[in-house]
Amino acid sequence: MLKRVLNILEYHKVIDQLSKHAASSLGLQLIETLAPNNNLGKVQEWQRETDEAANVLRLKGHFPFGGITDIRASLKRSKIGGMLSPKELIDIAGTIRGTRIAKNFILDIVEEGTKLPLLSDIVMLIEPEGELERSIQSCIDDSGYVMDSASETLRGIRGQIRTLDSRIKEKLESITRSSGNQKKLSESIVTIRNGRYVVPVKQEYRGAFGGIVHDQSASGATLFIEPQSVVDMSNKLNEARAREKHEIEKILNKLSEQTADVADSLLDHVDRLARLDFIFAKAKYAKQIKATRPKLNDKGNIHMKKARHPLIPAEDVVPIDVILGDGYHAMIITGPNTGGKTVTLKTTGLLTLMAQSGLHVPCEEGSAINVYKEIFADIGDEQSIEQSLSTFSSHMTNIIDILSKVDHESLVLFDELGAGTDPQEGAALSIAILDDVFAKGASVVATTHYSELKAYAYEREGVINASVEFDVQSLRPTYKLLIGVPGRSNAFEISRKLGLPEQIIEQAKGQIASETNQIDQMIASLEQNRKQAELASEEANKMKAEIEEQRNQLNRELEKIDREKQRLIRDAEEKAKDKIQKIKTEAENIITELREYQANPAKIKEHKLIDAKGRLEHALDALSDHETKVKADSHEKQGKVSFSPGQKVKVISFGQKGHVVEKLNDKEYLVQIGIMKMNLPASDLKAVKEEKETKPVVNVRTSKSTAKTELDLRGERYEDAMHKVDQYLDQALLSGYHQVSIIHGKGTGALRKGVQNKLKSHSRVKSIRFGGAGEGGSGVTIVELK
Repeated sequence: MLKRVLNILEYHKVIDQLSKHAASSLGLQLIETLAPNNNLGKVQEWQRETDEAANVLRLKGHFPFGGITDIRASLKRSKIGGMLSPKELIDIAGTIRGTRIAKNFILDIVEEGTKLPLLSDIVMLIEPEGELERSIQSCIDDSGYVMDSASETLRGIRGQIRTLDSRIKEKLESITRSSGNQKKLSESIVTIRNGRYVVPVKQEYRGAFGGIVHDQSASGATLFIEPQSVVDMSNKLNEARAREKHEIEKILNKLSEQTADVADSLLDHVDRLARLDFIFAKAKYAKQIKATRPKLNDKGNIHMKKARHPLIPAEDVVPIDVILGDGYHAMIITGPNTGGKTVTLKTTGLLTLMAQSGLHVPCEEGSAINVYKEIFADIGDEQSIEQSLSTFSSHMTNIIDILSKVDHESLVLFDELGAGTDPQEGAALSIAILDDVFAKGASVVATTHYSELKAYAYEREGVINASVEFDVQSLRPTYKLLIGVPGRSNAFEISRKLGLPEQIIEQAKGQIASETNQIDQMIASLEQNRKQAELASEEANKMKAEIEEQRNQLNRELEKIDREKQRLIRDAEEKAKDKIQKIKTEAENIITELREYQANPAKIKEHKLIDAKGRLEHALDALSDHETKVKADSHEKQGKVSFSPGQKVKVISFGQKGHVVEKLNDKEYLVQIGIMKMNLPASDLKAVKEEKETKPVVNVRTSKSTAKTELDLRGERYEDAMHKVDQYLDQALLSGYHQVSIIHGKGTGALRKGVQNKLKSHSRVKSIRFGGAGEGGSGVTIVELK
């Protein structure tokens, strides 16, 4: 893109705003070099990067860049053998740590199910140099101090330094505390000169302490002397400090060499961190200006929905719709001065530049922007004082340059085309220029005052009129862009509003050609029709929103009803399970009671057996009825229950049997019970099997009843056979038998083995044996009961 165009459209101001969102100098450097790209594939990739970062910010609210600094200079110096300072090494360790945190942050989001292919590609090849980080942190603390633990040698040297330092201080403090030395000292203190410990001695007592004079006061009355008694110790202290410095340099050199070994890898990591900082700065900026990702194309289509200029304060900007490419690729905008024509041009151009730079644009979702090879603009007063060119000449020089470069992959923005010269000639030139650019296939947005250009769009296919709205009542522009409607002169209306006499206005109107009046009337009619259409559209949108809200409310109510239905079903199933369990428990208790009666036949009383039998049958009936009712309820809810006329049924609520006379509807039947006919719900009915089918109940027999003394299981399935053994033993016990036979056959032996295992575990079986020669042999088991 031409630098001149970037300046005209104030692209640099967007870059300045974007720069404020960089978390480090790494990202800032990439932002400062950002420029629009004209490759559709590359721009789409940039947009996807920004979109992925925006998704991360929506999910997490931030991206961790803490501790990351620009360490590239230090890394390059380590590669040529330079010794890095403790501060540089700490920055390297911090950046390694920041790299690890950044990588894990992205991968954790991906593991949670969010797709971030481009960001994942950036961090996937990062392998943080953890060993170098640990080596640096074990030697240098956060303030840049090389710790004693960096090496055993350094620990020993510093121990010696502390010892010597302590002994020197003690010796000097004893000198200053001595009563005999009070009059010889200017002050009873120990201080430092040239890195050596000294005491302030009066000039006249210079020889009293011996040693070395390191400094004197401004007046010469006080000498700062290192007493002879500590000179040797001070020399040893300086030697120790020299060894300390040497050891520290040795440690730093070792860490610098370790850094040099992985410098190339770290340089790559830093470049990736810079890219991440840059991408997230774009996402943060998009969030600030409420921008969205545009749909990109190279077909010349622009559809900016509610576009806002990013440099105009949010409370002042008026959103506009800009459409090109839908059957036309040239737009002629007319309207009054300060009405927003130039802002429309700049918004169109600047948002296109932003999109081609990978930045989201301040438009509504679904906006589309074309990727252009070049963007040309002739906007504003370009008068050149140095060249003594007039406004017209300056504009024309720029336009000539544009005409020599423009092609079908260009966007051209003309502001006040043909201005600065005779209106008639200017209008003719404007038409000729537009024809030339239009013929080359470029997308064009032009503003003008010339009324001749209002008819230009009507006469040429592919060109559309537009205007900026002006409110005659308030005498102020609304800054709204009206596509499809040319602007009209409001001079007469404004003059009338301001109080110009009507006869002057009418006289002025008479000076205008009838064709111009007809055009103005046509435009006025178009504006009126547009306003009516807008009101109708707003009303339709309002009704649509209300209907949508009602539909959503109904959906929520249906979901609520469905949840309540499922809850009621679950509650009913739980209650049913509880009731069935209680009934089963009661039946088991009754059977246990009957077995106890059988164990003590002498105590058996007939009425107790009859009572127990009745209770057992009642429990089993209740169980059967309850299960049937639950099934009927379930079928009723699913709309599947059905009975036929003449079908025998049992009325659950009465416990009586009858038959269906007539089906009244899907949920109600006419049922006859004896001589009575009643309308009953389907949920209160259950089908009754034919009389030949017996109800599966336990047969409780008194001493008067008889049962067979043998049970034939041949041909039975294993599970059915085991169930029949249980039932048969209960019947045999109630019949008073002491020995019975169970015929299972020989076969594979599986049934025989199962029967005998069952019998061995039965509490009322005394013993078992195979049948004898005349009893069936091993195909029969003889059971002796207790």
